[in-house]
Amino acid sequence: MLLFGLFAAIGALIGRLVYVQGWQASWLSNLAKQSWDRTVPLSGIRGSILASNGQPLTYTASAPTIVAVPSQIKDKAGTAAKLAPILHMSADSVLRQISQRELMVYIRPGGRQMSEEQANAIRKLELPGIYLTEDGKRAYPYGSLAAQVLGITGYDNVGLTGLERQYNAVLSGKKGGITFYAKANGELIPGEGQSVVEPTDGDDIKTTLNLQIQQFVEREIEQAVAEYHPDSVTAIVENPKTGAILAMANYPTFSPADWRSADPATYNRNLAIWQTFEPGSTFKIVTLAAALQENKVNLNDRFYDPGYYEVAGHRIRCWKAGGHGSESFLNVVENSCNPGFIALGERLGKDALFSYIRAFGFGQKTGIDLPGEGNGILFKPSQVGPLELATTAFGQGVSVTPIQQVMAVGAVANGGKLMKPYLVSEIIDPDTGRVVSVTKPTVVRQVISPQVAAEVRAALESVVANGSGSRAYRDGYRIAGKTGTAQVAKNGRYEPGHYIVSFIGMAPANDPALVCYVAIDNPHPEHGVVFGGVIAAPIVGNILDDGLRELGVPPQTQGLKKKYRYPEVPPVTVPNFVGLTMKEAQNLALENSANLRVQLVGQGDVIIAQAPAGGAQVEPGSTIRLYRGQKASAIHTVATFALGG
Repeated sequence: MLLFGLFAAIGALIGRLVYVQGWQASWLSNLAKQSWDRTVPLSGIRGSILASNGQPLTYTASAPTIVAVPSQIKDKAGTAAKLAPILHMSADSVLRQISQRELMVYIRPGGRQMSEEQANAIRKLELPGIYLTEDGKRAYPYGSLAAQVLGITGYDNVGLTGLERQYNAVLSGKKGGITFYAKANGELIPGEGQSVVEPTDGDDIKTTLNLQIQQFVEREIEQAVAEYHPDSVTAIVENPKTGAILAMANYPTFSPADWRSADPATYNRNLAIWQTFEPGSTFKIVTLAAALQENKVNLNDRFYDPGYYEVAGHRIRCWKAGGHGSESFLNVVENSCNPGFIALGERLGKDALFSYIRAFGFGQKTGIDLPGEGNGILFKPSQVGPLELATTAFGQGVSVTPIQQVMAVGAVANGGKLMKPYLVSEIIDPDTGRVVSVTKPTVVRQVISPQVAAEVRAALESVVANGSGSRAYRDGYRIAGKTGTAQVAKNGRYEPGHYIVSFIGMAPANDPALVCYVAIDNPHPEHGVVFGGVIAAPIVGNILDDGLRELGVPPQTQGLKKKYRYPEVPPVTVPNFVGLTMKEAQNLALENSANLRVQLVGQGDVIIAQAPAGGAQVEPGSTIRLYRGQKASAIHTVATFALGG
C-alpha cells in the first residue's frame, strides 16, 4: 500500500512536470518575459497645423534624442565624459542624470532634439545603455506669425497652449516603443534581442487662418507699435457668414521656436479671447440694434444734445464740449453721442437691453476652439439701476472680450445670426490626404431680423462716410464701422490718461465678407489725440482694403461718398496716360500738376504703362510713374511677331 502511494505521488509529479513544461511552457515563458521587458517609448510624428490654403504654419522636423538606461551603464563617469562635449553640456550634469535610479532617463537639455552630426558622433561611440530614438522638433516657417493661436509644445511634444493644446489628441497620434529584456538590476538578458512597435503619426489640422490676411494684420500691428508704443494690441478678422476666424494676432508676441525665453504671460495668454475690458462706443452697435428691433427709435427722429444727460442726480457728459445740439438719431450714431445712446437705453429699459446684450453673446464664452477664453462681466439684474442702465447703453461698466465683440458685430453683418467662431476647418490624415472630419458653421441663434441688421449696417456705413469713423473710409469698398475709446479701470477707479482705443468694421456694407476688430491699449501718439477714430480706424481700413482684395471682392460704385472735413483733403483721381504720345502726356500732366507729380521711366515716344493705374484714387501730391516705350504700331508689330513665332 505504501509502495502504491509512493508510485502515485511520483506519477503525479511527473504529470505536473509534463503539464508545466508542455502545456504551460509558452504561457509561463511569456509571463516571465513580461516581468523582464523594458520599453523605450517612440513617438509618432506630430501632425502639422496648416493655413487655409494648406501651407504649414508649424510642422514637426524629426530630430534624434538620447534615452539612457542607467542600470546598463557600468562606467558612468567615462560615459558622461564622452557624451558631454557632443551634447554641449558639463560632464557633471550628464553624470548626475545617468546616475539616477530610474529605468530610463532623457538627458536634458542637450540630449533632446539633437542634430544629425551629434547623433552620428554618439552612434560611433557604441556606449552601453545609451539609445538613440527620434524625437519631433516643431518648426515654424513663418516665425512668430499667429504665435498665440498656434501655441507651443513641451519637451515631450505635448501641446501646452493654443491649438497645440486644444487639438493635442488629434496631433499626437499613438506612441510605439523599442522593447528589450533585462534582469531586475537592469542588465540585458543575453540572446533575447529587442522588438520595435512603430508609432502612429498624428493627423494634420487645417485652420481657417488666411495666410495673406494674417500677414496684413501683423504688418499693421507692427506699424502701430512702432508709431504709438502701446502696452498691447489685439486684432481679429472674421468671415461673418460662417464664423471662421481668418486672422488673429496680438502684441506683445513671441517666437514659438524659442518660447522658453519669452515672458510666460505672453505665451500663456491670447489677449484676443482672454482679455476683458470696457468696450466703449463699439458696444453702441448692440444698443442701436436692440432699439431698432424693438421699434423704440426711427433714425430720422430728432434729438437734442446739450452736452450732457442727467441720470439719477449725475450729469453724464458728451465727449464733445457743448454737445452736438439738435441732431437726428442717425447723427447720434455718426457722432457717437453718449447722451443720445443713454436716451435709447432708457427707451428700451433694463430688461430689454440686457436681454439683447446676452442674446448677442456677451457674458458667456463664445465656444471658440482655443483654451483660455474669458467670459466677460455684466451687471446682475438686481444691480442695474438708472445709472448702470445709462452707462451700459454707451459701453461703460460692462466688460467684454474682443472675440465676443467680433461675433456680436458679425451677427449684424450676416443678417442677424450669432455664429459660433472656429479656427479649425478640417482634420486630415497626412499619409492619405483623406479628410477625417469637417467643421460645419454653427448658428447659435437669430438675434435681430435681417431688415434691422441691414438698417444698422447702413447707419454704420454713414459713421465711416460722414462721422467719427471717417479714417477707415476706402473708396469703393463700402466700409461700415464704429469707433471706441474707453478709459481703463484699475482697482475700482479709472486711470487718468489710460485708454483702450478701438474700431470694429465690416465690408462691403451691403453684403459683408469680412469683420475686423482692432484694440490698442494705452497708445502714446505724438500729437496727443487719443481717439479710436484717429488711431484704430485707419488700421482697420487698411486691413479690410487689403483683405477684400485678397479675397477677390471687387470695388463698388454704389454706397456713400465720404464727406470731407477740414483738415482732411479729398483724394485725387489719377488720369489715364497709357497710349498717349509724349506731348499729349506732358499736356495732361500740366493740367494735373497742382495735385500730382509725374516721373518718366525709360525711353520712347509713347506711354506704354503707368503706376498707379488710371482711375485710381490717391492723395494729392502723389507721384505717378509713366513708362515710355515704342510707338503703338511698333508695339503691335513686335507682339504679332512674338505670337506668330
